[in-house]
Amino acid sequence: MGTMECTETVLPGVLLWHPSPHRDDRGLFTRTFDAALGRSWGIDLGPDVQDSQSRSRPGVIRGLHGRIGGGEAKLVRCARGAVLDVVVDARADSPTFGQHVAVGLDDEAFTAVWIPRGMLHGFQVLSDTDADVCYRIDRPHDPSEDVAVRFDDPDLALPWRADPRAVTSRRDAEAGSWADLCDRLQVHRNASSS
Repeated sequence: MGTMECTETVLPGVLLWHPSPHRDDRGLFTRTFDAALGRSWGIDLGPDVQDSQSRSRPGVIRGLHGRIGGGEAKLVRCARGAVLDVVVDARADSPTFGQHVAVGLDDEAFTAVWIPRGMLHGFQVLSDTDADVCYRIDRPHDPSEDVAVRFDDPDLALPWRADPRAVTSRRDAEAGSWADLCDRLQVHRNASSS
């Protein structure tokens, strides 16, 4: 019961997963993950998959976070509330480097976004209630690969729907700039190619 389909976004490899919840007088039932669908799009999460969840208050912005080195790919969905989910292409060799896609995720449509390795990710809570965001990640987290870019970096001009100085963590408020990350990616890429 309940099907799921996948659609592409403007960023190569970033996919939206659209379930079809079954609704009746009791409530609803929906599929939130389908490995066969993923494989049909070339996605195999492998044996080290991890599931994580965050809970954020109204107005909170988390991000922009990413990984360098091996990175990580993830499927992100909102299980409670509503968020504006933003993905920035930080793959130095990508034709869409520096571009973004923003999509609403909520607990009504249950749309999920597949984020391949090499992306920055963040979201802002739009609902008047707390939002629970769930992550299915393709490998264990390696903190040594963490990178962060300010959510309100003017070079990215992301479409946050509320005051971008909303509630955020100290780490996110003090994150580096997009230009800093571009410099770091160039150094990292040169170091790995020698």
